[in-house]
Amino acid sequence: MSGKATPRVSGFVLKRAPRSVLEPFVETLWAVDATGHMRSAPDRREHVLPTGQMHLAFRLSGGALRLFDDSAEGTGHVVGDAVVGGARAAHYVRDVSQPACSVGAQLRPGAAEALFGVHADELAGRHTPLETLWGAEVAWMREQLLEATMLHQRIDRLESILTARLSTRRAIHPAVPYALDRLQATSSIRRIVQSSGYSHRTLITLFRRSVGLTPKEYSRVLRFRRLLETVSAASGASMVDIAMEAGYSDQAHFSREFKALTGVTPTEYRRRAPERPHHLQIGTKPR
Repeated sequence: MSGKATPRVSGFVLKRAPRSVLEPFVETLWAVDATGHMRSAPDRREHVLPTGQMHLAFRLSGGALRLFDDSAEGTGHVVGDAVVGGARAAHYVRDVSQPACSVGAQLRPGAAEALFGVHADELAGRHTPLETLWGAEVAWMREQLLEATMLHQRIDRLESILTARLSTRRAIHPAVPYALDRLQATSSIRRIVQSSGYSHRTLITLFRRSVGLTPKEYSRVLRFRRLLETVSAASGASMVDIAMEAGYSDQAHFSREFKALTGVTPTEYRRRAPERPHHLQIGTKPR
């Protein structure tokens, strides 16, 4: 990719691919401004469903990121205005009561070392304030993003920030892209290990350091992502039929896995019909 990719606009969201220098580590750059499109709703929350990927986000309005241990928790806890979300194998619950403006990036395996100087498994399963990784300079970065008034300008500035922080001194180990590619075709970790030429322990360690999850955890989330993509594209199809095609062994297995990953039943998910498959608004907390 020699120049900027054509941005995709969906309502108040703008997305585009990064320039070539970032492409090995960044899948998508995005900017959101919901301030003129949504109304505030006290206690409204959202289940963010797992993708197996890391992300980086600067919140420019709407308050700092607030997370909850579950849908019914009272006050939750504040993470910050600039955060890194590590790879997860389960959903998390966040506050979406105020329309927000933010800019961020969906990251690829290897990005943790290239951008933050740590292994991905050190960030997995949680949100980390960006200041912990990049120090006091984060406040200046946020000011630069706030000065930009258009979504595409914010994306451009974030791209410049990421490019300046990029270090490729430690490239991703070749066993990891190999395993990621094989996981697209098989969920048998044993077969992938055997064909990789590495021991089970070595491959698992290398994979976790770059991805944040074990191959087994990643395979589980990958199957779930395929399911949601199919459900979104085929709204009238049977969820159970889609699940069988996605590789779930039976209806009980599917229902159990779906509830564990989303916090709701397949029926409840279908009823809520989220516009974005991995973002499920759950209304207000019980009173």
